Amino acid sequence: MFRSTPPVTPPSGWWTRPWYIALLAIISIIPLIRPEVPPLVDLMGHMGRYRVELADPASPLLTEYFSFKWALMGNLGVDLLIVPMAKIFGLELGVKLIVMAVPALTLTGLLLIAREVHGRLPATAGLVAPFAYCWPFQWGFINYVLAMALALNAFALWLYLARMGRIRLRALLFLPIGCLIWLAHGFAWGVLGLLAFSAEIVRMRDVEGRSFFASLWRGALHCLPLAPPMLLMILWRAGDVQGATVDWFNWTAKYVYLVSALRAQHMAFDVGLVSLLILLVLFGIASIRWRRIGLDMRRTLGVATLVLIIAYMVMPRIVIGSAYADMRLAPYVIAIGVIGLVPRSTNRVALNAIAAIALIVFAVRVYQATVQFAGFSAYQEKQLAALDHVDRNSRVFALVELPCLSRWESPRLEHLGAMAIVRRDAFVNGQWTMAGAQLLSIAYAPAKGYAEDPTQVMRPRRCRAPNARSIESSIALFPRDAFDYLWLINASRDHWPINDPALKLIWNGGERGALYRIQQDVSPFPSRSRR
Repeated sequence: MFRSTPPVTPPSGWWTRPWYIALLAIISIIPLIRPEVPPLVDLMGHMGRYRVELADPASPLLTEYFSFKWALMGNLGVDLLIVPMAKIFGLELGVKLIVMAVPALTLTGLLLIAREVHGRLPATAGLVAPFAYCWPFQWGFINYVLAMALALNAFALWLYLARMGRIRLRALLFLPIGCLIWLAHGFAWGVLGLLAFSAEIVRMRDVEGRSFFASLWRGALHCLPLAPPMLLMILWRAGDVQGATVDWFNWTAKYVYLVSALRAQHMAFDVGLVSLLILLVLFGIASIRWRRIGLDMRRTLGVATLVLIIAYMVMPRIVIGSAYADMRLAPYVIAIGVIGLVPRSTNRVALNAIAAIALIVFAVRVYQATVQFAGFSAYQEKQLAALDHVDRNSRVFALVELPCLSRWESPRLEHLGAMAIVRRDAFVNGQWTMAGAQLLSIAYAPAKGYAEDPTQVMRPRRCRAPNARSIESSIALFPRDAFDYLWLINASRDHWPINDPALKLIWNGGERGALYRIQQDVSPFPSRSRR
């Protein structure tokens, strides 16, 4: 086991002032202020589900198109929170406010953990700030990132209560806290358990002086207040959950997910920054044993990082049908390592420089995100102008032209079609369905085979799934009597159908995007594309 050395409280500086954490949290929300809808990949698909969830029971959304049934599962964070938020602010603003809270809460959690572990914030703590906009957040895994933000703040409380010797109070508080975080997202509850267990092992060894195996045993006992959600997991898995757990030890994917932890729009900057941070964390972990490097790593977070690394290595890519399970963990493995770092130097000039560099890097990241999000939002709203020509409660078949997934930059359009549900109470294809793992299911039988995700996604031939349809085949084959509109999102004119009397162009977005009304009383000609 790593050698125990008495922790030294880092020197004070402007980065240790009370306002510093609040400042970083406030700065983190800047990119989300301007967009009407946060441009996160999956978010608009989730918003479609929220609209169905909140719909009047007499609405066609619930009587004809979808079925929504509440169930106890570890993936309900925003689904629950949006109920009161939508009543106060409306659906779109309510979602935006929740999303804006996630980066801020992520940063407060990480920085409060760092302050608890080190005694005060080290000059390197600000280097963790870019993880407020990590790849799972950019992807729009909103229940997960919200739950992780809550779990990080909960772990800071766990450490504080241990430092104050309030172990019984901690046990009482974390009985409900653990259940609530599991309810928000089960993966986040699992991460909280690993962090708490790691911290207890170190506390047993360093504070109480117990042996290694005694520390493991007593650490597990102290974490029992977090265990009740295991019973909830058993109840959930005993239900109609059909999702598989597959794709173990995919090392190529795990490498890609690690270097993509800060993936946004600038590949060189994103990969360079995360690679540097990974290197610093590895140096810090090495310093626990050898102490020959200019960085130290606090044992509490060093052990936690090692435990998370093991969890990341053994976690499959798909868990209970939920894809990118290990990808979601990757940024937090690095972030926990980063906040465990502390410079060995006490030179004021050096520490000021380190803290200033951290703040500048975060400022660059925030600037990039602000510009990017504004651009994404403007383009999305331009495409969403098509909805002004869609009747309420109608049926829309949406197709989205997208680049290959291997491309670093994402246009954030995969689920834009779901805004037809949000803004027009319409049926649109592209919602996720999985028995026992989703609250929403599709009840509209006429659209069968052309209703679920990813029927809306159209990628180039070179990177399409083997059985995926092209835009041309989808236009030719979709059941036209089941829909009122064909909506081509981000589709170039080369892919617009021509000479088809059953499709009447009623809106176009210039060179990209078009909306057609389907004329049910007109027989279609074979669909052709302009080449």
